Amino acid sequence: MATQETVDHKYVYDFAEGNRDLKDLLGGKGANLAEMTNLGLPVPPGFIISTEACKAYLATGEEPAGLAGQIEAHLESLERGMGRRLGDPDDPLLVSVRSGAKFSMPGMMETVLNVGLNDRSVVGLAARAGGNERFAWDSYRRLIQMFGKTVCEVPGEEFEHALDEAKRARGTTDDLDLDADDLHGLVDAYKKIFLKHTGRDFPQSPREQLDLAIRAVFESWNAERAVLYRRQERIPADLGTAVNVVAMVFGNLGPDSGTGVAFTRDPASGAQGIYGDYLANAQGEDVVAGIRNTVPLQELESIDKRSYDELLVIMARLEGHYRDLCDIEFTIERGKLWMLQTRVGKRTAAAAFVIAGQLVDEGLIDLDEALHRVNGAQLAQLMFPRFQLDHGFEPVAKGVGASPGAASGKVVFTSARAVELAGEGEAVILVRRETNPDDLNGMIAARGILTSRGGKTSHAAVVARGMGKTCVSGADEIDVNVPARRLTVAGQSVSEGDVISIDGTTGKVYLGEVPVMPSEVVRYFEGTLDPAEADDALVKAVHRIMTHADAARRLAVRANADTGADAARARRFGAQGIGLCRTEHMFLGDRRELVERLILARTDTERSDALAALLPLQRDDFVAIFREMDGLPVTVRLIDPPLHEFLPPLEQLAVDVAVAQERGEDVAKEEALLAAVRRMHEENPMLGLRGVRLGLVIPGLFAMQVRAIAEAAVRVTREGGSACPEIMVPLVGAVQELETVRAEAEKIIAEVVGDSGVEVLIGTMIEVPRAALTAGQIAEAAEFFSFGTNDLTQMGWGFSRDDVEGAFFWRYLELGIFGISPFESIDRDGVGRLVRIAAEEGRAARPGLKLGVCGEHGGDPESVHFFHSVGLDYVSCSPFRVPVARLEAGRAAVETAGSDSR
Repeated sequence: MATQETVDHKYVYDFAEGNRDLKDLLGGKGANLAEMTNLGLPVPPGFIISTEACKAYLATGEEPAGLAGQIEAHLESLERGMGRRLGDPDDPLLVSVRSGAKFSMPGMMETVLNVGLNDRSVVGLAARAGGNERFAWDSYRRLIQMFGKTVCEVPGEEFEHALDEAKRARGTTDDLDLDADDLHGLVDAYKKIFLKHTGRDFPQSPREQLDLAIRAVFESWNAERAVLYRRQERIPADLGTAVNVVAMVFGNLGPDSGTGVAFTRDPASGAQGIYGDYLANAQGEDVVAGIRNTVPLQELESIDKRSYDELLVIMARLEGHYRDLCDIEFTIERGKLWMLQTRVGKRTAAAAFVIAGQLVDEGLIDLDEALHRVNGAQLAQLMFPRFQLDHGFEPVAKGVGASPGAASGKVVFTSARAVELAGEGEAVILVRRETNPDDLNGMIAARGILTSRGGKTSHAAVVARGMGKTCVSGADEIDVNVPARRLTVAGQSVSEGDVISIDGTTGKVYLGEVPVMPSEVVRYFEGTLDPAEADDALVKAVHRIMTHADAARRLAVRANADTGADAARARRFGAQGIGLCRTEHMFLGDRRELVERLILARTDTERSDALAALLPLQRDDFVAIFREMDGLPVTVRLIDPPLHEFLPPLEQLAVDVAVAQERGEDVAKEEALLAAVRRMHEENPMLGLRGVRLGLVIPGLFAMQVRAIAEAAVRVTREGGSACPEIMVPLVGAVQELETVRAEAEKIIAEVVGDSGVEVLIGTMIEVPRAALTAGQIAEAAEFFSFGTNDLTQMGWGFSRDDVEGAFFWRYLELGIFGISPFESIDRDGVGRLVRIAAEEGRAARPGLKLGVCGEHGGDPESVHFFHSVGLDYVSCSPFRVPVARLEAGRAAVETAGSDSR
């Protein structure tokens, strides 16, 4: 039996009881409906069933105690306010039942319109609409179709086939040409489909319809497409969805009615103006589904100027109130404007930066808030290449540039095929008449999305913008034939597997693969484009926000670079030093022979000769790097991988030797090499003779590298430059290892540096869990720690990255064991805790200990925020990711300051 506390728990709220700050409880849609209601805007009355009710239902499979009674009480209040009753045969109240999670998940969960209609009330609805029987039967067929598909899992294609058949019988392709009799017949056909798949008649009880629709919304939180979308967008799985029950207003009452979506600024470019789509004589789902091509919102002025003017006033008021781009859904019912939803609109990466700058100029936000409105993932998108169109490419079609980018790939016409080919490493473009939520898998797999229907507010456009995918929608010159796996455009036929290119900025479609060129943003970062001279508003916005991020951030940003050329590129991208210079890369190519000599050395003299030959080569490499990084720190990691990695693979070498022996060739050298490879073979090289262990076992190896580093630093200093080397000893697990290497290194450094003024720091890479747990001891011998989070993740989790990512990570992501790969974003609870322990205990032992990270997490936006919170001094990443890390370091500092001030 439920306790009184459970029964009395409040699960249902009127719009007047909420506000936009209650998204956790009321979901985004409900909180914003409440906010608009409290602003006095024309919102149809209704109520919200909270996310807590959803979570309770999903936990037990049953509605929580007290929910049914609260719904009944709020429904009665709604009926009194409207002067109608749900399902009244003479004057029915109809309601919509819509999902509404905290975070926008467009099209991923369920909506049912026109709840309350049945065989009797459809007649009353027609009478109330002035005898408009077509409207009433159109509303009823929509209810059966949406209810059947979303609540009872009736295949949606069967309803679509029946609709297509009715249009064929009428000799039209437009459902507006169907009259009342056609739609009455369609209702009968839909009922038969419903009965065939469910084994029961379509429910005639309005309250049963409502209760089943509410349950369907709850259950849609865990539908496959919703789970996939949450995983893609990193939305927590335990939030649940609210349910919004709202009195219906009708956009399908005739030419003086309609529905639309409006943006207060262009969500693709950020440009100010009037953007959106309008569809006369339609219900809201028709616009976002893209099943009919809309007209631009500006045309509403000539269709219904009074509603248009009122809408513009409301749009300006909402943007000023939310201080951001607003995405608005509205319906006009016989000349009366109703607001159905508003939210902070999804936008492209370019629009995010441009709009943030505009809002600063308008005094609506400050630069700290502007920094909060953009992120590193968006900046990374802006650095992707764009099409180079000076090679004679001409577009064959033009649609709406719904989500920017330049994408080329093989045409596919189904989501399943997109997933299949993408899994084989192919770049694909998903081509559809219009997408729907069931296409999410294919949209994620594709490089770009092309539809022949819809606009900037269609499902394809909204979801693509949210994912940062290139999208062209509404390219109506293209005839898409999905069953035949073919499209036709400009008199040419394109079959599945043929290559096309789409430009999500201009909306243009090209046949074949169009070459690409660097983006303007990359040119800006590389210093070849002066933002003061750029015509592009985007470049100016990026420069302004990046300047503020650099001023705000506490974390320094270094780069992983192994050559002088890499170092120069990193510095152009704003790197403040090198956090990881991998010396093993200097042993590749022509130098392999010298490494072989070292490995095959039988005497101290042979080993010394091999090392002596390597020394000047290494020194010259370091000289080039120190020159490029003049005055900035360079962390050089002593050789890390096992030496056998520089030799031919065992199997290949064994076969080559056997074949040569069979031919009678002299293979003495190869036999010696094979013996060495067999001697050095390890079952698990990742945990074998590598890193500091290698330096301790092979005399002179680390000493040669330390000498090369020190001599290079002295040479650059005497040339008038400034070298700041930091020598990093890899794979240390015990302080004694580091002490041994350090003692030898200090003697060499003292001998080489003399009175040159060069200072060399000696530290270690924290990549072994034991090193993290004994960091207090290790800090006594280290002047800096650099966290090698790639190996720390491998050893912390106990798996090899090279083996497991393709083997089972997909299943772990599918099951929700991972929200994201721990190699992509740091595992805060496990590996992150090791980092935190090492940072705290290291600094406790040596207060001035310098702390950095050089694993790939150093360029991951989420991980950068974690490293800021732990108190690291810098992150290091690939040169191309340096701007992303700079931006995120600034955002982390601003967000921390904001939370501290609160």
